[in-house]
Amino acid sequence: MSGVGILVVDDDPPIRRMLERTLVAEGYEVTTAADGGSALVEVERAAPDILVLDVAMPGLGGLEVCRRVRTKGLGFPVLLLTARDAVDERVAGLDAGADDYLVKPFAPEELLARIRALLRRGREPAEVLTFGDLVLEVSTRSAQRGDRRLVLSGREAALLELLLRNSRQVVSRELALERVWGGVTAASPNVVDRYVNYLRRKLGEPPLIQAVRGTGFILGR
Repeated sequence: MSGVGILVVDDDPPIRRMLERTLVAEGYEVTTAADGGSALVEVERAAPDILVLDVAMPGLGGLEVCRRVRTKGLGFPVLLLTARDAVDERVAGLDAGADDYLVKPFAPEELLARIRALLRRGREPAEVLTFGDLVLEVSTRSAQRGDRRLVLSGREAALLELLLRNSRQVVSRELALERVWGGVTAASPNVVDRYVNYLRRKLGEPPLIQAVRGTGFILGR
């Protein structure tokens, strides 16, 4: 694993040292940070291949660090660590741009397996979806229209991916709820309309997403 850099961010010194020892023993090059602000500095300085990030930290928390990393257009994998195994927290993490989630306490073997899986995913050829001047790189959620980069949340990117994969076809609200929200949300189909409106504003003019009365939405005509 020589040459693979991992940034570990956790405010608990014993946990941070345990993570560092475990990863160094596997041959990874490890940088550590004790808080969110330091993490953002190390992201710029160390340019890691993967970020292992604790969610619950005082000050700048892990979710906000993840959002800022994605806002910068950085596409390396992010593995979130949390003490709470709750659906709403997992959803919040994925919406912030994380790639995977690990609940404390965990076995070192599981941590290493998750990291290997994320690194394999990162080596796969990037899948790019396009429609006219709109481009979405699926794995990194990096999107742009023309020469303008778009900053999307996890849900916005997932909805845009669904529309791109079904361009010129009607995507029903029910399908969007199933694919983007996992079919387990208590939200009404109105949440789809709300996120479509978010996307429309970010995509700009001329409009690309059209409403199909009583059915759903379509990308293109």
